[in-house]
Amino acid sequence: MIDPNTLPYRPNVGAALFDRTGRIFVARRKDLPVAMRGKGGGWQLPQGGIDADEDPRTAVLRELAEEIGTAHAEIIGEHPDWLTYDLPAPLIGRAFGGRYRGQRQRWFALRFLGQDHDIRLDADPHPEFDAWRWAALHELPALAPDFKRPTYEVLVASFAAFAAG
Repeated sequence: MIDPNTLPYRPNVGAALFDRTGRIFVARRKDLPVAMRGKGGGWQLPQGGIDADEDPRTAVLRELAEEIGTAHAEIIGEHPDWLTYDLPAPLIGRAFGGRYRGQRQRWFALRFLGQDHDIRLDADPHPEFDAWRWAALHELPALAPDFKRPTYEVLVASFAAFAAG
């Protein structure tokens, strides 16, 4: 049995992508077990690892292109602190190749500059998501898997200025 306290956090970026009306992009991970999706269905924001020596601002734009197939976005804000979350026990030793206890994340608010058809979940040969939609920012914590909810509660407060009224 792996002791999660001995594992580091994975360096990561997250993207709170807002459309022109202030709604936020949410997507449903296709590989998250149904039991871990929570009451809201397991929707999340795009996020991904930071490559060695990569600037977080560069990483968040790269991750958007990889995960949702679009480069039609600009950074409009940044949460000032790194946020962490721990993986649930059943994912320790499985997720992230078993090398991490969770993630240490730098979060960015971005404005989507494209059209809905510019979002392509199938752009990567191994897509991470099976569905997406626009949601009101305040809905985010209730949609998320339980283990990501505290992070999303912080983001709701931090990025409220970018959301629809």
